Parts: sequence; C-alpha cells; structure tokens
Amino acid sequence: MFSFSCKSAAAARALRPHFPVASEFAAPGALARCARTKRYASTAAAPQVDQVSSHDFQGHETFRTPLSSEQKEFLDGALRVNQAGELAAVLIYLSQTPPIVRSHPHLRPLMKHMLDQERGHFDTFNHLLAKHRIRPTVMYPLWTAASTVLGWGTGVMGREAAMACTEAVETEIGQHYNEQVAELLEWEKQLQAKGEKLGPELKELLTNLRRIRDEELEHLDHAVENDAKEARPYELLTNVIRGGCRAAIWLTEKV
Repeated sequence: MFSFSCKSAAAARALRPHFPVASEFAAPGALARCARTKRYASTAAAPQVDQVSSHDFQGHETFRTPLSSEQKEFLDGALRVNQAGELAAVLIYLSQTPPIVRSHPHLRPLMKHMLDQERGHFDTFNHLLAKHRIRPTVMYPLWTAASTVLGWGTGVMGREAAMACTEAVETEIGQHYNEQVAELLEWEKQLQAKGEKLGPELKELLTNLRRIRDEELEHLDHAVENDAKEARPYELLTNVIRGGCRAAIWLTEKV
C-alpha cells in the first residue's frame, strides 16, 4: 500500500489495511496477473489503524502512516488517468504505424521504439491498478475507439500530421506527469520537515513517473525533429488534439 514512513523507538503490531474493492479490469494482462497472485482473499471492510509497522534497510523499526483520504483520491485518479492515457498512446501508434512506414520506411525503427516504450508504460500502470485495486475508467470503450481513429486518421494524412499528433499528445501528457511528480515532491518536502520520509512504494512511483515523463518528452522531441510543425493545418490540428486530451484527462479522473 502506498504510505509514508518515519523512525520510532516503539514497536507496533503489524496490521495491513485492505485495499477497496475494484471492478473488473479492462486490461486482460492485468487481470491475469492479479488472478495468479491471489493476494486478496477478502473484500470485507478493514479495521481502521493508525500505523503499520515495518523495517527500513538498516534494520531499524519504522512506522508507516497511511495516506490521507485526499492523497488516496489523488493517487487513484492519477493512476487511472495514466493507465488510460498509455492505452491511448499504444493504440495511436499501432494505428499510425502501417500508413506511415508504408510511405516512409525509414521511420519504422522510430515508430517501433516509441510503441515499445508506450507498451512498457501501459504494463507499469496495469500492474499498479491491479496491485492497489484501483478502479479503471469506465470510458475504456470510448477512449479505445477515439485513439484508434485519431491514430489512423493522422497516419493517413501523412508523416507531418502523425508527428503533429504525437507532439500535441506528448505535450499534454508530459505536463500531466510533471504535475504528478510535483505533487509527490511536495508530499516528500512536507514529510522531511517533520523528520519523516516517503514510503518505499511512493518512492518507486516517483521514480517511475519521472522515467515515463522523460520518455514521453523524448517522443515529443522526435516528433518535432520529423517535421511536426510542417503539418497543415498545424494550429488547428494540435489545438483540437490537445483540447481533447485535457477533456479526456478530466473525465477519466472522475469516472
């Protein structure tokens, strides 16, 4: 479970709160992994606990303070958006690749590189949603159709339009990940002021968010290098796509 941790001399009983019940996942891979591990034997409401004991890497006794309800809500929404966004990215690249590499064979390695990275991002957030029993968005069918149409449409329009699509999407996604990184860093700063620290799972999440953000911004750079700004009509195309991304992020956070 995501948590904060702080050192203490006293010992506490090791109680771990259950995660909330989640609906079925739309991603089959995440479902299969969750089923195989059988880590959740009950969906009954868990007792409220103030602290959960653990040990740090030096062997000292530590205590993990559960996240506040506001922090849990932030993480639930953020990870739900991240998973849906990475699904959209995978589908966009899958749909763009055939028409693009047919007319520009030299772009095949680049398209494969970006697609492979997006698949890795999607797997990361599938795992986190399954592990923490976070409900995925109910908008999966709509985002699946919209992403496929967007990818195929810009791919048919040509290399410049496809790259303009990548530039627009990665601009919004990069900003979205930056906001999440900034939020976790603010939590860390507040904890350090009290002599505490982020729990190991939040530290790992922060590391992953930074890595994924940097890879998304790498895709943006590739798009600009491949004449994204030469697309016609560039301003209209990128503004519509960016507006759609912002609307999708807002809606996915809620449902």
